[in-house]
Amino acid sequence: MNMDLANKLLLQVKGLKTTFYTYEGKVEAVNGIDLEVRKNESVGIVGETGCGKSATALSIMRLIQYPPGKIVSGSIILKGQELMTKSLDEMRAIRGSSIAMIFQKAMSSLNPTFRIGSQMVDIIGLHKQLEQKKALGRAIDLLRSVGMPAPENVIKMYPHEISGGMRQRVIIAIALSLNPDLLIADEPTTALDATIQKQILVLIENLRREFKFSMLFISHDLRMVQNVCARIYVMYAGNIVEFGNVDRIFKHPRHPYFRALLNSLPTFNSRKDSLTVTPGMVPSLLDPPPGCRFHPRCIFSVERCERETPPLRQIEEGHWVACFREREGEVL
Repeated sequence: MNMDLANKLLLQVKGLKTTFYTYEGKVEAVNGIDLEVRKNESVGIVGETGCGKSATALSIMRLIQYPPGKIVSGSIILKGQELMTKSLDEMRAIRGSSIAMIFQKAMSSLNPTFRIGSQMVDIIGLHKQLEQKKALGRAIDLLRSVGMPAPENVIKMYPHEISGGMRQRVIIAIALSLNPDLLIADEPTTALDATIQKQILVLIENLRREFKFSMLFISHDLRMVQNVCARIYVMYAGNIVEFGNVDRIFKHPRHPYFRALLNSLPTFNSRKDSLTVTPGMVPSLLDPPPGCRFHPRCIFSVERCERETPPLRQIEEGHWVACFREREGEVL
């Protein structure tokens, strides 16, 4: 590996494979993926629901519960440390201080029976070893930093007493309370209206620049990822099928799956009949199709696609694609 790149790497995931063991059989939710996040960088993971995005995030956090789930193989290196060899106690110390996560639904991330201030003080006090009064002051400062109106009053409230947008700001404040190096944001604007979504995204990006943390941003909203991230990983049925620079990939998508996703996006001038719909849906990971997992839905599929899994290969500087139909940078 290039030494300059190695010095810039914050997170490096290699061959990560996560399987859930159910009564119906094995679900290979994450199928041996590689990804990297550099220091002070925003990286996106996109794909339809059921592609393995959240399972990837939980695996990186070592939050996969067994049973039914288990990280079968792979390496997760954060700041030069192998997380896969860490004990549960060591991971508890790493979560929050080195790596934090914003979960999909803010209401389910907060305990409805405790006040906002109590939940924040418990986390800050546990990790920072602060007495309650100082931890409470830190909590108020954090809420103020995320644009919370009247934070002195909010800390006295229960989660159900504040709006969805305010709850999301609380979750962001908690995630940033220990100044993590990496923030994983898993659908951080789910269930919020469009105006609040934009406010939350602007807030996260401003905080990232101010506190200089890296971010792994997970979403099915392509436009959102395009606006937030510098690089992007496209995930399908547990596999990474394309990744690289955001601007390059959005202008010149090479994998048929990502091209199909982009063609389904409406534009300001698009008509209803001009949008394309990819037939079928993400396959069940209990019994995924052989070969390329996208081939049953792919208009470019050939016999080889049904038998062999295409490896990721670099087609240009910083742009990788897993597709047999790629020849000299063009889909035949």
